[in-house]
Amino acid sequence: MSTSTSKKLAKRIKELRLERGLTQEEAAKKCGLKYKYYQEYEGKKPRDMRLSTMDRIAKGFNINTSELFND
Repeated sequence: MSTSTSKKLAKRIKELRLERGLTQEEAAKKCGLKYKYYQEYEGKKPRDMRLSTMDRIAKGFNINTSELFND
């Protein structure tokens, strides 16, 4: 995944979390991820994300995976 794609995805995940009024810890729990990893996905230098992780995050936010890429 390119750096710009990772950054756009990180921004989108943060937007979704804030829209729902969740802390990073609460969002991580809803997505079935460890807090440490969730934090890295939403950070300034996000780590590359596997498709399976994208699916978990999308399910945690109750959206389709493709919606992670919508602005």
